Amino acid sequence: MATITSIKRARPASSPKENKKVLPRSDHLLVSSTKGKQKTKQSTKPLPTSFKIVAGSYERLLYGLDGSVSLNETNDSYKFELRPTFLFPAHVSCIKAVAASPNGGKWLATGSADEVIKVWDLRRKKEIGGLLHHEGSITQLHFPSRSHLLSASEDGTLCLFHARDWVVLRSLKGHKGRVNSMAVHPSNKVALSVGKDNTLRMWDLMRGKGSASTKLGKEGEVVRWSPTGSSFVVQSQNTIDVFTVDMVLRHTITHPSRIHTVRFSNRVNGSGELLLVGAEDKKLSIYDIPDDPEILPTVIAEMTGHSSRVKEVEILPLALPRSTKANAPLSTIILCTVSSDGKIHVYDLASLPADQKAGSEVLQISPVAEYDTKGTRLTCVTIADGEALEHAKSVNGKRKRGDEDSEQEDEDEGWGAHEREAEDDESG
Repeated sequence: MATITSIKRARPASSPKENKKVLPRSDHLLVSSTKGKQKTKQSTKPLPTSFKIVAGSYERLLYGLDGSVSLNETNDSYKFELRPTFLFPAHVSCIKAVAASPNGGKWLATGSADEVIKVWDLRRKKEIGGLLHHEGSITQLHFPSRSHLLSASEDGTLCLFHARDWVVLRSLKGHKGRVNSMAVHPSNKVALSVGKDNTLRMWDLMRGKGSASTKLGKEGEVVRWSPTGSSFVVQSQNTIDVFTVDMVLRHTITHPSRIHTVRFSNRVNGSGELLLVGAEDKKLSIYDIPDDPEILPTVIAEMTGHSSRVKEVEILPLALPRSTKANAPLSTIILCTVSSDGKIHVYDLASLPADQKAGSEVLQISPVAEYDTKGTRLTCVTIADGEALEHAKSVNGKRKRGDEDSEQEDEDEGWGAHEREAEDDESG
């Protein structure tokens, strides 16, 4: 997988004159301001029956694991297994971000302190090339869709790449200093970002421009949207601020130790949203998000097993093997954590009962699978789809190119795929 086939420098097709303007401070993040003719496309794809885990490290090593779930017919339980598939130094400096494309997991992107984003074909286990657009360490990577990659960097910019020719569609400028984190709304139309300048910014991804900004009064380290897009959180040190979509502060959660990662998830059993928090306390704490916005989220469970800080968590809905047990679940959500202890853990969110609410004794949940790198300081992780339940679009084990291209063309609509770069150099 370490073989280099090509190195491609991402650059705009044109270099329009920079248009500098100051964004007014906004107390409202108007998601509705991006209304357009494009409607959010609901995914109808079958859930994967297996998964791939890729983790990066301070030691420049990239770890690849294949994950599977099988039915233990003896006691009708599920068995999760991890099998290593690759291990090699992927960058010349520490790896700070990894991301896999959704709905099939074809593309893998890795970002490093060497300022390079490397793109890999995860199915073929082959390097495609390097994106050299940023002039600072890569802090985060995210695929909003199969056909687009969004990156954040210490150079103060966010970049939107087209995942076919890997050119820059948008270069979003506005932060004064390092961008720590960004999050794309479930509609894929807008994104939030936080940085060293203590500012929260909102970006219109359809037009490639900033739409709002506000001062937080502290450095935001992680920003995340809820699954419904009706709220978001900003994490700083050991606190998490919960905001409504119109920028009203609903709650401030004070965690007992320094936080490193935050992620929303839906419940598997019952309904409602959860907030997953990984921290220095060596645990992944699960906060219940009450339906009543006046009630403060509280810890209802802890995922244990690590012996050092939890650096990152990722989730993936997964189809389960059919069981003969009455009312057996058809799917679950798996959580994957990486830690400075060098271990990769997988947890089954189905272990959290529907009646586990605020006021219950905090439930301790152990991992269902583990991989030990023997001391590597892991920094980041992503989970990609493995095989899906249906193979209607496969011929002799290969996807039809025509079907794949048509799906990607559908995703391109509304993103301004023919506008190679729309720069918006903003300050404020």
